[in-house]
Amino acid sequence: MRVPLGKQFRQLESTHIAFVERQKIFFNASAAADGRVNVSPRDGKSLRVLDANTVAYVDLTGSGNETAAHLLSNSRLTLMFCSFEGPPMILRLYGRGRVVRRGSAEYASFVESRFEGQEIAGARQTVVLEIDLVQTSCGFNVPLFDYVGERDTLLRWAENKGGEGLEQYWREKNAFSIDGFATGLIEDPSSVDIPGGSLKARPSGPDASGEPFGFGLELQPQRAPQDTGSLTAACENHSAGNDAEPL
Repeated sequence: MRVPLGKQFRQLESTHIAFVERQKIFFNASAAADGRVNVSPRDGKSLRVLDANTVAYVDLTGSGNETAAHLLSNSRLTLMFCSFEGPPMILRLYGRGRVVRRGSAEYASFVESRFEGQEIAGARQTVVLEIDLVQTSCGFNVPLFDYVGERDTLLRWAENKGGEGLEQYWREKNAFSIDGFATGLIEDPSSVDIPGGSLKARPSGPDASGEPFGFGLELQPQRAPQDTGSLTAACENHSAGNDAEPL
C-alpha cells in the first residue's frame, strides 16, 4: 500500500473547506517569544471560512485567554482539524492571527453576516487567521470517535453570569496570560485587581526592531480563596455530578 505524504497548498481548496465545515472540533496553537506554548480545543460551530485564505472563529469566555495574549506578542497561529470519522485526514492552517474586539464594527459585521446577527452566549472576541500555508497529512493514527452531542455547561454558565458578570470575570480571569502577558481584553490592565496575587511589571514581547512593547505583568501568586462563581468551579461541579447547582 502506498502511503501518501503530506501535501501543501497556498490556500484552501473546495475539498478543504468542505472538510473544515464538517468538523465538530478543531484545535489552535499559539506562543509568545517566550513562556508557555498553548493548545486549546475549539467548537467547530464557532468557525467560519471567510475566503480561501481567511478563517475566523468566535472566542468564548474561558478560564484563560492565552491565544489573545500570544497574538499581541507574536501573531503566529496554527489551527488543526482531524477526521474522527470517515476517511482519515489531518488539516493544518498556518498563518498570522489577530483578535477582533467585541463591540467593534468588524466584530458586529462578522456576527451579523456569519451568524445571522445572533451572538453566542459568552462571546468575548473573534480570532481571525490570515492563512499563508495549508497542509494535509494522512491521519492514519487518529482514532475513530462517535459524535454524541454538545455540552451546554459553558453556555448556561455565561447566560447565568449576564453581561456585567462576564465583564467582571474578564477583569479577574482573562486580563493576563498564565505567563503574565496582557491579553488586550481590558483596556487598562494596570487597573485590574487580581484576588490572591500581586503583580510586577514586565515587557510583553519584542517588536520587529527588538525593542519591548506592550504591557505585561509577572504574576506573583499567593493562595487564592475558593471562587465558587468561577468557570473552573462550574466545571468541577458539573464533573462531580452537581449539575443542578447554579453555575
